Amino acid sequence: MSDTAERRFTSTLVEARAGSTDKRTIGGYAAKFDKVSRNLGGFVERIDRGFFAKSRGDGWPEVVARYNHDDNQLLGTTRAGTLRLATDDVGLAYEVDTPQARADVYELVQRGDVAQSSFAFVAFEDDWTQTDQGFPLRTLVSGRLLDVAPVNTPAYEDTSVDARSLASQARTIAGALVGPAAALESLARKFDAPLDEVRALAAEDDLRKFFARTDKAPEGTRSAHAVLALALSKAR
Repeated sequence: MSDTAERRFTSTLVEARAGSTDKRTIGGYAAKFDKVSRNLGGFVERIDRGFFAKSRGDGWPEVVARYNHDDNQLLGTTRAGTLRLATDDVGLAYEVDTPQARADVYELVQRGDVAQSSFAFVAFEDDWTQTDQGFPLRTLVSGRLLDVAPVNTPAYEDTSVDARSLASQARTIAGALVGPAAALESLARKFDAPLDEVRALAAEDDLRKFFARTDKAPEGTRSAHAVLALALSKAR
């Protein structure tokens, strides 16, 4: 797999709870397992229950929490023990003790202005199949967690965040597909297809043509190059 870092956003329900100490803690689920994302640029995605197993087994090394993934908005780290992570049957849970200098972030969560979470990762292994509707589906099988964050923009719809003591995201303002680059690289490798042509089909929201059967291949599918050539010839 590529070593390119990827980022996924998740809609959340946020609440603030003041503890018995002066700590201002925010947290919740940065990701939920087996939930299908929105259209990320010609495909959707789900997270396998074992995706974070390696990071968890290694003790969550060097994972940080940052507001909006901003290096200037550091909230906590696993190294210092101010960020705590765990997985359960639901997904990846996080809890971070925000510093006094980030009181504004805690207040935004407390007031309900910040209502989403996000996580950044590097995928080691993924799997490409289709949804019941025939739409390309990428399953994240294993990887390394880089950070978690309360953020302002969603991509996965079913996650939660509380405070306790890419289809639109996949495009640039100009409208060109930028999508999760590592995901498109993975799909190109799977079908041994040119990356530029994979990006072209993704820009047309037409990646499903990689999975389409043809009338002249009764025992399976044509080669990836044949399918791609057919798709592009029809698009011209």
